[in-house]
Amino acid sequence: MLLKSLQLQGDTLNIVITGGAGFLGARLARELLALGQVSLAGAAPQTIACISLVDRASPPADLAADTRIRSVVGDLNDLLASNSAQGPVVREQDAVVFHLAAAVSGECEANFDLGMRSNVDATRALLEACRALKTCPTVVFASSLAVFGNSAAQPLPEVIDDHTLPTPQSSYGIQKFIGEQMVADYGRKGFIRARNLRLMTVSVRPGKPNGAASSFLSGMIREPLAGLSGACPVAAETPVALSSPERTIEGLVCALQASDEKWGARTAMNLPALSTSAGEMAKALERLAGASTAAKIDWTPDPAIIKIVTSWPSKIDAGRARALGLLPDTDFDSIVAAYMRENPG
Repeated sequence: MLLKSLQLQGDTLNIVITGGAGFLGARLARELLALGQVSLAGAAPQTIACISLVDRASPPADLAADTRIRSVVGDLNDLLASNSAQGPVVREQDAVVFHLAAAVSGECEANFDLGMRSNVDATRALLEACRALKTCPTVVFASSLAVFGNSAAQPLPEVIDDHTLPTPQSSYGIQKFIGEQMVADYGRKGFIRARNLRLMTVSVRPGKPNGAASSFLSGMIREPLAGLSGACPVAAETPVALSSPERTIEGLVCALQASDEKWGARTAMNLPALSTSAGEMAKALERLAGASTAAKIDWTPDPAIIKIVTSWPSKIDAGRARALGLLPDTDFDSIVAAYMRENPG
């Protein structure tokens, strides 16, 4: 099957990104388009011919204007279950699928059925579509730090590494872990090349708040910089593990390009993380934007958010990622500075 896949690819490469109109999906698409060529699993460089962006929303204007972009708009489950006029989500010529689409943590905790449909049913349906191609596409599954959860019955070690047993304490974390296992088994069976990648909380995200329990880790910086009040519903001493958008995209591209030998096991790889705290984040904002801006952080506690966020680990030893040359951000000041450069005013 892998030989057939390589024969289909030739000198060009077609890529699918679910959640492709979202922040990370669009940023990943821009990075891949800028690269122009990538080396799939360490093979010879191939020119990117087409990137299919699959999402409920249309892609941003700059991506829509690129002739290499194909847009497929709709609910992922519905698209996979029907013969859409836009064409199938994945096609025989698609050699790579980045599966980023998901309902986020707060949504999944509030609406169990939404989380199961978006994060379990859609992942299974997508994997079945990839299996039906019989071309062994590379599937990069965006899992999450939320697969690790602390509890009295199963306390987490102080430092998480690639061999730590996931013990999720939220519906979202459980759904992501189920996704990892499905991807791994489809890889074991030879239906796909499986690449499971655990993303850290990404900060600072532009745009509007979403339903993620971790959304405040961007909002407490983004909103004050825009002159608005930004909620931080956890105590200042709460430890967190973060990754900048730049480092996150770097990890996703590495998952596409690393050879099978260097990538290693089908089990999930943890991305590197910057260990910091909500209070240190606020101090970084004050250093870069002034005390009056940092004063716009609203420290009103939210017990529901506190329960979820404090169950997550804050220290990650990402040994597998480090062996591939992936490193964490050096400090939160540089992350805030990069956000301010990209989002002036």
